[in-house]
Amino acid sequence: MRFGPALIPATLACRYKRFLADVVLDNGDMLTVHVANPGAMTGLDRPFSRVWISDSQNPMRKLLHTWELVEVDLGSGLELVGVNTVLPNLLVADVIETGLIPELHGFSSVRREVKYGTNSRVDFLLEDPTRSRCYLEVKNVHLMRRPRLAEFPDSVTERGAKHLDDLAAEVRAGARAVQLYIVQIPSADRFAIAHDIDPTYAAAFDRARAAGVEMLAWRCAVTVEGIELLAPVPIVAG
Repeated sequence: MRFGPALIPATLACRYKRFLADVVLDNGDMLTVHVANPGAMTGLDRPFSRVWISDSQNPMRKLLHTWELVEVDLGSGLELVGVNTVLPNLLVADVIETGLIPELHGFSSVRREVKYGTNSRVDFLLEDPTRSRCYLEVKNVHLMRRPRLAEFPDSVTERGAKHLDDLAAEVRAGARAVQLYIVQIPSADRFAIAHDIDPTYAAAFDRARAAGVEMLAWRCAVTVEGIELLAPVPIVAG
């Protein structure tokens, strides 16, 4: 997925109220931008960090710009990390039919935001007359506290735990279910659940995997030109 128009470089002044950040452009102008990330963003929102923002070119938006990337050193040298939690669903939508992720290939119908479970909407519902339907949830990963180990979540997520229980229920009813973690940190070579940050989510993860929910993690290649899914990474104990 390529960014268009080109991203704008800036320097982070501060992030506040979770969904807002002030950045300073290279010409000295200050902008308030949208932060499409409800998490803690541990290690990613330090003032004076180099960041890149997108221009929606939509005059109807209150905030025209969105924070997309940050340059940080998470233990393996400076790298670009994606912070926009909306992008993983767009990335997955682009590759489902390409066969890049074998576990998601071969379905004749792909629907998004389908109601299921207890007042939930699944990110993707994959269907085909010749096979069991597959419920797919996608989560964005941008936490790294130890070099090369990506973790999720970076804050407590009751909604995330509920989704895992809903996926497990679909498996028990005879369907397939996949929880896919998209890691927007290029240096990641493994993935783990952050038990210490959200023990409830960790317990739901263990329940879901024991019930037969398929757990996948893929890392991305991240540049100022675009982001793409690159390769799977193993899921390990935290």
